[in-house]
Amino acid sequence: MTRIFNDPSHFTDDMVAGFAAAHPEHVRAVHGGVVRAGRPDTAKVAVLTGGGSGHYPAFCGVVGDGFADGSVIGNVFTSPSAAQAYSVAREAETGAGVLFMFGNYAGDVMNFGQAAQRLTAEGIPARCFAVTDDVASAPAGREAERRGIAGGFTVYKTASAAAEEGASLDEVVRVAEHTNARTRSLGVAFAGCTLPGQREPLFTVPDGKLGLGLGIHGEPGVSESEVTTADDLARTLVEGLLAERPAEAAGDNRVAVLLNGLGATKYEELYVLWASVARLLAEAGLEPVRPEVGELVTSLDMAGCSLTVTWLDDELERLWLAPADTPAFRRGTPHGAGSRTGRPTAAPAARTATRSAAPAAEQATATGAATATSATAVRAFRAAHALLHEQEETLGRLDAVAGDGDHGRGMCKGVDAALAAAEKAHADSAAPAALLGAAGDAWAAEAGGTSGALWGAGLRAFGSALPADRAPEPAELAAGARAALEAVTALGKAAPGDKTLVDALAPFVTGFAGRIEADTAPAEACAAAAAEAREAAEATAAMRPSLGRARPLAERSVGTPDPGATSLAMVLGAVAETVPAAR
Repeated sequence: MTRIFNDPSHFTDDMVAGFAAAHPEHVRAVHGGVVRAGRPDTAKVAVLTGGGSGHYPAFCGVVGDGFADGSVIGNVFTSPSAAQAYSVAREAETGAGVLFMFGNYAGDVMNFGQAAQRLTAEGIPARCFAVTDDVASAPAGREAERRGIAGGFTVYKTASAAAEEGASLDEVVRVAEHTNARTRSLGVAFAGCTLPGQREPLFTVPDGKLGLGLGIHGEPGVSESEVTTADDLARTLVEGLLAERPAEAAGDNRVAVLLNGLGATKYEELYVLWASVARLLAEAGLEPVRPEVGELVTSLDMAGCSLTVTWLDDELERLWLAPADTPAFRRGTPHGAGSRTGRPTAAPAARTATRSAAPAAEQATATGAATATSATAVRAFRAAHALLHEQEETLGRLDAVAGDGDHGRGMCKGVDAALAAAEKAHADSAAPAALLGAAGDAWAAEAGGTSGALWGAGLRAFGSALPADRAPEPAELAAGARAALEAVTALGKAAPGDKTLVDALAPFVTGFAGRIEADTAPAEACAAAAAEAREAAEATAAMRPSLGRARPLAERSVGTPDPGATSLAMVLGAVAETVPAAR
């Protein structure tokens, strides 16, 4: 279990502060993560790794000359927010563009994508690349659906080395694509990990068993089998990867290999396993090139390991062997486009974007009856705040069945930030649209992850339908609900039946808008629609997820309602009680 922490909700912030203090020659802390301590001599593509914390030395441990230019660090097992990604990118970019690199998880894809769009709109070319190396998470032929696990280390290394050589943004992306297409990983778990502040692991593995095909966010394996010998385990891993050998690598027998410990597997055990893996690779005619055995992409204190094989060609071998100097990974002596002195430099002055951003719109002030609407919104956030903190543990347990167990904590962080922003906006006499927009932005920025981005988008869209100078008409409330649903589905790409929060939101919006059109009072319409959302959330227990982290564990998820739909329905029920009755 994770034993050393102060406030569990600030575990990541405290970790980053300590990491930066321990490695000032390599990194400096910035809002949202860390960047290299020294500035490059010339403009180069800024390669930024990122994702939730809990995986050290990925991702921040490989920031330095020859490797990443920065790392965007989210809460434990939670995607960083778009605001965090944007902030780190602005600190790291030097004029040649930005490449965000991360595992293929919905929250990361969503948040890094939003940050890249914002940077591009400001004249800073930005791209995203999601690693898809885990063979257990989707079958052959559906590689694009696979999640990223330890193979991201190899992909990040080669792309970073290309950037260090001065390659263009398009070329760095090509190298990432090329490496990813030749990289395969498979992992096993012997015991689950425990989030800071919790006493129970996210999942358990029966004694004498191992979970095959684990995720690195505390997700259990997709199947279980007997624990036997190191030779047998090596055979399971090697044969599983060789069966997935990419067609384009048919004639390439030199391979980059990672035998990766997940946090609680001793190095001695890994070396015992490596002896068997190395023998099997040699028997298959493969020659490891500078293999790495140790902890590279961990999962807090999970007991387990993963094996990654990347089939190399001449280009990838050169990039894999290129020098690097980072807190957690060193190879040779970096040169060329590294830092000028190898010593920390002062934070760069703020840079002006190439393209001037549009001036911010003046915040509308609530007048007349609109002040009552803003007050109602604040009461709604307070009700949601109380409920979510009360249900944090329950939501975490729901999420741990087929996910990473952080949903309750993420929702609490989001609603804490949203309530604070709403109260400030109300104190400043902000109009309802501005208040809800500020609350939504704060929720997305603080919570991160998929749910953070979706709640942020939904709140801002709902607020956009509300007037600044009067109480909203019932039809405007219905329009706001529809706008929230449209924003959430456009961003998350989910539809009813995918086992997401949309399965609760869609029936709520339909029920609420339909009742408003039938002249039902808003308070009554909201209460009835919230009840329908609760029933719909409960009905997700029978569904198989088709999106998100639960998808690879679809069968395990059956019988448990979706945590996102459940938390949304809970909040809607609490909010319904704050809607004033018609007079």
